[in-house]
Amino acid sequence: MKALIKDRPIRGATLTDLPLPEVGENDLLVKVKSAAICGTDIHIYQWNEYAASRITLPLLFGHEYSAEVVEVGKNVKNFRPGDRVAAETHVPCGHCFQCTTGLQHICKDMKILGVHMDGAFAEYAILPAVCAWKLDPSISYEIGATMEPFGIAVHALSKTKPAGKKVIVFGCGPIGIYAQMVAKLSGAEYVIGVDISQERLDLAKKMGTDILLNPKEVHLVEEIEKITKGFGMDIVVELTGNKAVLNEATKTLRRGGEIVLVGLFPGPVEWDVVNHVIYKEATVYGVTGRIMWETWWTAQSLILSGKMDLAGVITHRFPLEQYEKAFQLAESAATGKIIFKI
Repeated sequence: MKALIKDRPIRGATLTDLPLPEVGENDLLVKVKSAAICGTDIHIYQWNEYAASRITLPLLFGHEYSAEVVEVGKNVKNFRPGDRVAAETHVPCGHCFQCTTGLQHICKDMKILGVHMDGAFAEYAILPAVCAWKLDPSISYEIGATMEPFGIAVHALSKTKPAGKKVIVFGCGPIGIYAQMVAKLSGAEYVIGVDISQERLDLAKKMGTDILLNPKEVHLVEEIEKITKGFGMDIVVELTGNKAVLNEATKTLRRGGEIVLVGLFPGPVEWDVVNHVIYKEATVYGVTGRIMWETWWTAQSLILSGKMDLAGVITHRFPLEQYEKAFQLAESAATGKIIFKI
């Protein structure tokens, strides 16, 4: 089968042929239909410090995907060949305190598809049955491949109650735009998107974000003061993972507001916690992944409502053979979601 692997500790990847994987007793063998490029995949492709500290080579990477079940392991009861599925990235152990109290997404011994074990930039993949979400018949494979990142946005906003609130989202990549869409649909007074990429700001505007700000063109904190008439933002969602952005983001927060941290910083950060958190009595939430399976049910319901145009966030589609062009675009940070049609 065709597969895109990371086999050397240098920039790039290798398109190769691999034997069809054997299905384990608790797994599904699936035919991959659509797979999306994630920020983690870019780290792996670039082979930066983040990737080098986490990845064991060789690795078949890619984890945001949808597929058709081809074969099921002998212990699998709830799936059969022909089922259409999307993949939950987090593979829980099922036995630790977190797993036994409904917090599988932060399992103590978590494995991640396409990071700690082979993923899905290939014609076929092995998907642990515990991580398979059966797609509603009306949801396309392409949209199914975006349910994992969309779920992050759903999970992030579920920490707060956006209705009637002023919400600002730092980062207008796909998850940032999803978060803006969820906040708006949840009844926010208005939603502000912040990014330095004009292309991404334009996409966010197309998807319905109320106010778009480019810090290269305006003094962000002063602009928020004007927009809110000195009140500040009720909810700040940080998705950039940029150390410098964190302090600027929390300067925009009103006293008693809420901060949702989603973006992954490359290392320790210097954060003025005294002034921006303690003195403001701010509530801070850390968010990772999706709650299994609560977030997935909510995400699917939002899609089925017809009020969430996830297809509009997809800007490019490529065959796997054009992976170099796809990753070049992904690195430019001037796109929405990029999909491999496999």
